Amino acid sequence: MKMTGGEIVVRALEDEEIPFTFGIPGTHNIELYDALARSEKVKPILVTDEQSASFMADAVWRASGRLGCAAVVPGAGLTHAMSGIAEAFMDGVPMLVLGCGIRRDTRRAFQLHDVDQQALAAPVTKGCFLPQRGEEIYATIRRACRLARQGPPGPVFVEIPADLYLFRHHPAFEAFQEAPPAPPTGSGAELDQMAALLGKAQRPLLYVGLGAAGSGADLVALAEKLQAVVASTFQGKGAFPEEHPLFLWPGFGQAAPAFVRKVVADCDLTLALGCRFGEVATASYGLTPPQPLIHVDIDPGVLGRNYPAALGVTADAASLVRELLPRLPTRAPNDAVRRSIGEGQRAVWRDWEAGKSAERVTPALLLRSLQETFGGDAIFTTDSGNGTFLGMECLRLNRPGRFLAPVDYSCMGYAIPAALGAKLARPEAPVVALAGDGAFLMTGLELITAASQKIAVAVFVLRDRELAQIAQFQDVALNRKACSVLPDYDLEGLCRGVGVEHLRLDRDAETPAVLARVQELTESGQPVLVDVAIDYSQKTYFTQGVVKTNLLRLPWPDRLRFIGRALARKVLG
Repeated sequence: MKMTGGEIVVRALEDEEIPFTFGIPGTHNIELYDALARSEKVKPILVTDEQSASFMADAVWRASGRLGCAAVVPGAGLTHAMSGIAEAFMDGVPMLVLGCGIRRDTRRAFQLHDVDQQALAAPVTKGCFLPQRGEEIYATIRRACRLARQGPPGPVFVEIPADLYLFRHHPAFEAFQEAPPAPPTGSGAELDQMAALLGKAQRPLLYVGLGAAGSGADLVALAEKLQAVVASTFQGKGAFPEEHPLFLWPGFGQAAPAFVRKVVADCDLTLALGCRFGEVATASYGLTPPQPLIHVDIDPGVLGRNYPAALGVTADAASLVRELLPRLPTRAPNDAVRRSIGEGQRAVWRDWEAGKSAERVTPALLLRSLQETFGGDAIFTTDSGNGTFLGMECLRLNRPGRFLAPVDYSCMGYAIPAALGAKLARPEAPVVALAGDGAFLMTGLELITAASQKIAVAVFVLRDRELAQIAQFQDVALNRKACSVLPDYDLEGLCRGVGVEHLRLDRDAETPAVLARVQELTESGQPVLVDVAIDYSQKTYFTQGVVKTNLLRLPWPDRLRFIGRALARKVLG
């Protein structure tokens, strides 16, 4: 039986268990949307901007482990979505970007939307695909999705020409029979060498990234066997339970509290699992892993790339940890280290509480209240800037897939559409977006999508009327803010216009009542926005560490010039 190209595409999406597509239909893919309207397994979500479509598809995978799909029209649809595609590419998030192409059967030039989409997508995807015949559509999409998931995960781009959507074809479902390759685990010799190095170390450090998120209880067992202290990357937050007495901090080095630096200074080996030592995670490379370094990642290209490794192993972290555990002896608990960590964590909270705001909302107290209100299953999405760093430092998460942040590409505008994608993928979980007021201006209109689709997210706009992270860097380094103060806008009026309830949170004392109302609204299936008068006067450890690291890296003449300029401006006003 012949099927239209749209029907074949939908069958491929169903067989890949893709639950949603995100996008805006256009003249080139109306046949696709006609087929989607008849599907009982794939739901198309209309967005206000294709940038949001790619952020939503990204969050579906981060929150649930299922592949998300951004369905975009040719040309402008793809270029609008490119920011989210690049975020997924740099953060290692699998995604299907289902593009559409111009008609190739007419051989006409200067067609609507006609640009070289393959060239546009190639630098920010793992692979680009362009089926030439209708019979190739099904297998092409299936192979692309397999590529997105395997090895170092990432987005893939499949361009379906408009004429293939219009006409009917034999679907050739049998053309795709490929079994997925088994993930690499490391050789027996590599595992023996790793066990020998770990056996010699007295105080190992585990540094875990997103690639270790599938390790689960095995990762906890590894830390307890080794009595290793544990730090995570931003994306690895929650891969190791952060309430465990061996968990140190999300990160280490200059951007971590003093107690973290002291504990790490006593370590004599680093086992890095599923991480790349990227610029953001290392706070501008402001850390030095205790040597020797054992670096494990599924991508051989990252091993030893930024920090030389005594042993680099290409392996899936979860598979390797499972194979490594039987080779290791069990050590007695190190009560002194656990006490140091516990005392250090409590001291950090005392400092945050001592900096409690007199007139506005204290970030650490708000985030602690959010966790207490919404519980351990809550998913937090953040935006590029202070919201990410505050969430990273203040939240204590015990499972992966609970902290969704734009890290290595660092896109503003991520938090709100990502919250919608996460809630659609995990409807049973409370979802909280932490959006800066600058980032809100980019994608905040997706609130109308939340209202129309009844996606019950809680959006907290952390409002200081500045581009807070940049303003802080400018204030510290330059003693002057340039082009980082935002014009004011009526957030309540905007919420009224899109049909979302607006609440104000002006002081810490109001937090319990406001959060109770937020919980009531979201549990009844309604999205809600909270306008938070946030107090950013207490800088994050991350901000302080990055400024210090980059200042000390400058040659002395430039260092003195920066310091002198800031001091002069402070004195002279």
